[in-house]
Amino acid sequence: MSDQKKLAIIATKGTLDWAYPPFILASTAAALGYEVQIFWTFYGLQCMKKDLNLQVTSLGNPGMPMPMPMPVLLQALPGMQKMMTVMMKQKMKSKGVASVEELRELCIEAEVKMVACQMTVDLFDMNPADFIDGLEFGGAATFFEFAGDADIVLYI
Repeated sequence: MSDQKKLAIIATKGTLDWAYPPFILASTAAALGYEVQIFWTFYGLQCMKKDLNLQVTSLGNPGMPMPMPMPVLLQALPGMQKMMTVMMKQKMKSKGVASVEELRELCIEAEVKMVACQMTVDLFDMNPADFIDGLEFGGAATFFEFAGDADIVLYI
């Protein structure tokens, strides 16, 4: 048995703000010498598409800091999600935060194993050709095979 520590992550969210935690944690763990696997399921699979078009929304997220108080009704107006996405990307860029694309590439370079949930791919009739190269496909058993020996397991 290897002495190398392992981190297993289940990533279920596919919005811009929820794409950051799995990539940041995985790349950091890999840099610290962990063997890392991310199991992408349901909406998290959006983060594995070649062409990322991740959005952020303040709807249903009362903890999101806003430049001014905004009633929920206004947040539901057409165009607000796009505006919030642009604002979030500008804020991250101004603070020197890496983009999701950059973090994903960092994970790939660090040999973080990315596994797409085959059931989800089938359920939503997703085209495997739309996903990044090197993405593996597997079911829950694939995740448990790795996670069963992991030192840390995170659900994001």
